Amino acid sequence: MSPIGAGRTSALAYREGVPAGDEQGPPLLCLHGFPENSFMWRGLLTAAAEAGHRGYAPDMPGSGDSPADPPATWERLVEAVDAFVAELGLDPVVLVAHDWGGLIGLRWACDHPERVAALVIADSGFFPDGRWHGMAAALRTPGTGEELVEAMTRETFGGLMNAVSPAMEEEAIDAYWASLGTPEGRQAILEMYRSGDFEKLAPYEGALARLGLPTLILWGENDEFSPVAGAHRFHREIPGSRLEVIGDAGHFVFADAPERSTGAVLSFIDSL
Repeated sequence: MSPIGAGRTSALAYREGVPAGDEQGPPLLCLHGFPENSFMWRGLLTAAAEAGHRGYAPDMPGSGDSPADPPATWERLVEAVDAFVAELGLDPVVLVAHDWGGLIGLRWACDHPERVAALVIADSGFFPDGRWHGMAAALRTPGTGEELVEAMTRETFGGLMNAVSPAMEEEAIDAYWASLGTPEGRQAILEMYRSGDFEKLAPYEGALARLGLPTLILWGENDEFSPVAGAHRFHREIPGSRLEVIGDAGHFVFADAPERSTGAVLSFIDSL
């Protein structure tokens, strides 16, 4: 019997990893980035449940099985995470965040430190002097972003994903395309990126260090979207953090190196 179940709050669909026996430690809250959804966390949820850790992975609004709730701004996505945790009574959680999930989840963690027990930051950013890469900059540009998402097909999307993550399974690409291929999903992506002004992080400078939480920084060495320099910066700025850089893996580290990524997370949470 699979330890992975599904559920729905008043706003979000989610996947849940359910231990067969006694639960160990605080639950995991796994936040996906773009263009993923909760599907990306199946391996980690399964392994964590088998080790006695309950885990939750919501589909953010407009992704996966969660309906769009426009506008999908950065601020409203932070609010969606807070409502999800409150409705399920999860806190404190081990926040596991990848890509945009980091930008959303870390902002939430800094605003609600009492609700977080530990952090896992994977291939993301949280720096006010950050710069968007080429595709993200295009999505943020009115007109250009619309042309980009409207021109995308399942075939071209699959080609892009295969180019940056050859190990990614077609089943995963199908799952991510299911929402991205809809008008509502495409609009949600544009709204998210266009709200992503890094200057908004200025009030959070030093905030992660002040949290004083156990932190794992997990990164693909060959990340072309969030270069590994960001991992080393997180490591410098968060005292006592643990750094795990995985060779031969890129931005989608949980797809490129699933066993090593999952093992690093489990080793970290077992040490808490």
